[in-house]
Amino acid sequence: MRVAGVPRGTPAICTSVHLPSGTAAVARTRPLCTRPPRAVRFPQQGDARPLTAIRLQVTLIADGSHCRDPTATEEVNVATFGIEEEFQFLDPDTLFPVDVGAQAFEHLSTMPEWQGVTHREFLASQIEHASAVFEKMEDAHAAMTGFRRAVADQAAELGVIVASIGTPPDTTAFPTITDTERYQRIVRTMDAVIADHQVSGLHVHVGIPSREAGVIVLNAVRPWLPLFTAIAANSPLWRGQDTGHDSWRTVLLRRWTTSGCPPAFLDAADYDRRIARLLGIGGTVDLGVIMWDVRLSEHLPTIEFRVADAQLDAQTTLFITALCRAFVAHSLGVPAAQAAAASASAQMPSELLSAALLHSAHHGMDRQVFDPLRGGLAPAHGCLRRFVRMLEPELVELGDVELVREAVARLRVDGTGAAQQRAAFSRGGRPELRRLLTRTMTPARRAERVTVAAGAILG
Repeated sequence: MRVAGVPRGTPAICTSVHLPSGTAAVARTRPLCTRPPRAVRFPQQGDARPLTAIRLQVTLIADGSHCRDPTATEEVNVATFGIEEEFQFLDPDTLFPVDVGAQAFEHLSTMPEWQGVTHREFLASQIEHASAVFEKMEDAHAAMTGFRRAVADQAAELGVIVASIGTPPDTTAFPTITDTERYQRIVRTMDAVIADHQVSGLHVHVGIPSREAGVIVLNAVRPWLPLFTAIAANSPLWRGQDTGHDSWRTVLLRRWTTSGCPPAFLDAADYDRRIARLLGIGGTVDLGVIMWDVRLSEHLPTIEFRVADAQLDAQTTLFITALCRAFVAHSLGVPAAQAAAASASAQMPSELLSAALLHSAHHGMDRQVFDPLRGGLAPAHGCLRRFVRMLEPELVELGDVELVREAVARLRVDGTGAAQQRAAFSRGGRPELRRLLTRTMTPARRAERVTVAAGAILG
């Protein structure tokens, strides 16, 4: 939110905004693109009251640092979130993309439950579910699984399958692009880069009280992006071959002008100035082509996590979403001493984080990842345990701790989406991979497959 009468770009010594509880609350069924999140507040240190009754205190110093101030309050929207999932239609035999996105959209967008949340995407073989705004993971689960069932049914009617993966297992030399003026302008600008831009992602929006708060989160999450990349890796196959990378999508996106880890920013004014200067340079036709792994939304009061490949199943989508939401809560609710540590970690060299991201894209969760708490490479699952332990208070407060514990246990047993795809392809080629893609698209995982005791994960 912005202070009335203060133009964007004006450095603020202190921002203090208080909204009455329930401000901007509207019907839950309206889609993410048209509805602001409902005001929900965050706890102060030592305050045992629930999220819906607590204010966050933030002071913004002109040099861009952040500290606590007992006189400044903002209401925080971080309990609200939305999810964007991109799906791709594939030939059931060859697993090549099939350009039936328009037909699927025409059908799904007329169904009352999916009207307004179903969208065309960049590729003619894709469709997107941009969800409503949620406060509870249970509601998100119902919507995610419901849409997946609907799009899978529609794919069957069209004689294809639909998959939630970061890259198609095989593909043509150049994809068919959805015929909009903006997309065609991007094609003309990027030329041959588009030949390999056949990727699908998971984007998580988490509500923030202001762009200033969003910059705090953006800076704090930078060192953790390699871990997110490893957890969410689900694109090992490309043009019929195993790439040897767990997230080939991450590698392909490196060709764009802005991708990977964003730089650290002083404040919201600094963020806005710097992205504005990118317009018209190197293929940045508009702000929507700013493709960092995390960015501030230009049309919603959210911070958008774009680091994840599209996920095989809805449970993993919700796991990643829960981590994103808890991290926002943690970044905005930490005590002053932790805020100072977060500020220091945000100054980590860009070249180190860039290398760490590619390391994670290569190895996923099978080996080591960059661990910000240790300052170097560490076993991936140990790093994840420490990350979850750090977020445990927020996960408990938000009601997501059991979901995350179970997902961490499942990850140890099943591996990432990339590991599952690779195993299926190695076992039985395209037929076995097709079975994996169709099986994981809709049903919940069977609980008996989780052999690790979920309660011990945070120990």
